[in-house]
Amino acid sequence: MKLLWVWVVLPFAFAQLVTAFFDFNETELSLIESLEYGVSKINYNPLMVGLTLIHTAGAKGAVCLDGTLPGYHWHRGYGSGANSWLIQLEVCERGGGWCNNIRTCVYRKKTRRGSSTYMEKQIPFTGILSEKAEENPDFFNWNRVKLRYCDGASFTGDSENKGAQLQFRGQRIWLAAMEDLMSKGMRYANQALLSGCSAGGLAAILHCDEFRGLFPRTTRVKCLSDAGLFLDAVDVSGGHTIRSLYSGVVGLQGVQHNLPRICTNHLDPTSCFFPQNVINHIRTPLFILNAAYDSWQIQSSIAPPSADPHGYWHDCRLNHAKCSASQLRYLQGFRTQMLNAIKGFSMSRENGLFINSCFAHCQSERQDTWFADNSPEIRNKPIAIAVGDWYFDRTAVKVVDCPYPCDKTCHNLVFR
Repeated sequence: MKLLWVWVVLPFAFAQLVTAFFDFNETELSLIESLEYGVSKINYNPLMVGLTLIHTAGAKGAVCLDGTLPGYHWHRGYGSGANSWLIQLEVCERGGGWCNNIRTCVYRKKTRRGSSTYMEKQIPFTGILSEKAEENPDFFNWNRVKLRYCDGASFTGDSENKGAQLQFRGQRIWLAAMEDLMSKGMRYANQALLSGCSAGGLAAILHCDEFRGLFPRTTRVKCLSDAGLFLDAVDVSGGHTIRSLYSGVVGLQGVQHNLPRICTNHLDPTSCFFPQNVINHIRTPLFILNAAYDSWQIQSSIAPPSADPHGYWHDCRLNHAKCSASQLRYLQGFRTQMLNAIKGFSMSRENGLFINSCFAHCQSERQDTWFADNSPEIRNKPIAIAVGDWYFDRTAVKVVDCPYPCDKTCHNLVFR
């Protein structure tokens, strides 16, 4: 029997979440703070990996919001994985989403999401970053790197605001980090995977072809986006909450110059920050892992308090079991919109897909959802095996779950 998993998010985290809804300064605190890097009873003693600052970045202007040096955590590969590299773009676990105006970016630069001064000196590596074969069967002995996120625009901005003493240098951070890692052995990679969760999942999509371009054609290079398929969706009031957020990010941080030209040639820059308008043009094999009822999108894009002044969606937003029949129909419509957004993408034989009908967000770094005795499955295949089968071309992987409530393997998030 599969256990029915529910993750409960405590009140203090939700109190912070409410601030996030209105200010967009910490757009993922609800999930980030409560899940604590994905460490659960499944992994009592996770590997702790130290922070490395990129000392060559300062001269390139590749700095965090407050001007401090960016950094990453690197655990060296060995044996058959000595020349294999996995780059994980931080966001889900204690990463934060985006900042879209001066006030919220100024707030952010006094946190680990905008300054290496406040970053943890060591973080646990779990899920796709785990060093244990029984927890991470295909990537456990690879070089595994977590690139810290301190720019607030998914590693794509390149501008500044001198008056507020803000540096929007995400694109430069990306380039400086890749150059540093190439000098430390990544240039010899025989296989590489760029991955990321949430805003890092969006970054993995936007930088996928750039990553491919770092390596010779003989190197196997692919990309994985976990919970990065943010849809240009209408909220419950008929407004465009997430488009408004993205418009602010793109305009403030000078993102437009670093978006895929094949998109910006025919669409406005804000539209090209939405993955649905980019994924069909990516030449590098890409795997999309996403919950059909993405918890972040339900709470911050579809039914945020700003779009629900009378609180009609309050209980449903916190706990899917409290959704009315009409609210569930609305969420089923969101799932349909997601499936329509990936139709063209899924036709490429090189791409991979795992869309499970869960109320979740970020499933690759949490051990319980990545690979465990009772982790989520579609057709008896857990996420780790699906990603591995796709990456190593063991079999094609394009799996889409039946609609809620048919999947009993979900680790659904419930907020109190």
